[in-house]
Amino acid sequence: MRSTVKITTVAAVAAALALGLAACGSGSGSGTSSKADGKAAQDASAPLVVAASPTPHARILDYVRDHLAKSAGLDLQVKEFSDYVLPNTATEQGQVDANFFQHKPYLDDFNKKNGTHLVPVADVELEPLGLYSHKAGSLSALKDGATIEVPNDTTNEARALDLLAAGGLITLRDGAGQSATPADITGNPRHLKFKELEAAQLPRSLGDVDAGVINGNYAIEGGLNPAKDALVTEKAAGNPYANILVVKQGRENDPRVRKLVELLNSPQVEQFIKDTFKGAVVPAFGTPAA
Repeated sequence: MRSTVKITTVAAVAAALALGLAACGSGSGSGTSSKADGKAAQDASAPLVVAASPTPHARILDYVRDHLAKSAGLDLQVKEFSDYVLPNTATEQGQVDANFFQHKPYLDDFNKKNGTHLVPVADVELEPLGLYSHKAGSLSALKDGATIEVPNDTTNEARALDLLAAGGLITLRDGAGQSATPADITGNPRHLKFKELEAAQLPRSLGDVDAGVINGNYAIEGGLNPAKDALVTEKAAGNPYANILVVKQGRENDPRVRKLVELLNSPQVEQFIKDTFKGAVVPAFGTPAA
């Protein structure tokens, strides 16, 4: 059993006060570190607390904590969150030291919309986005007028539409880019309809629609394997959506963070990802693109 604390609702975050984790507020902060942040940053022996979504992010961090961190002199603590907002607000407000759950286009969009000051420090892995269906066994079997669910956050919705376009189901307006929405669809020969939902809800509601484009981590949590079950998946080569380790600006050179970067990009973690996820998650090590 993992020793992490799983936080699934705002109420649960508030309840975690007894464990020393303050509830995540709605403010973005002023961009300055708290006194606690500064003290931790100066103490290389202090615990490094990382927020992560359960799969694969927390599983990868758990492996690092259990097999690599102690010998590297790192006291790594993992706190699980089940959405795409609280890990960033907790990192911004200094309630955790870092997070691992998102790709850079999502982070850039989050910073822009929320006035946060979060920066990537390392690429770790890619979870291929896939189109799944409980009703159709192939792209050609999707019926005319089918309803397809897609993530409702800006970058992942655009990513989902790009996947559908790559599969020949739709055509997108030139230049729609990473902010594309269904309004940018210029060709829809099968008269597909789109249902926009929060990403974490997509696996649970897949049976209510004809198909859904689901993020790799949520697909895995929902018992789906991108390598086996998806009707079409993203290509890994040249993909900008590698998942990243993120800190608040100014914490990039915290020695504990640099140590974790080294461990996350190690041959041991590469092998763990390959052995554990068998193609559903792909190592994508390196420095994030500017």
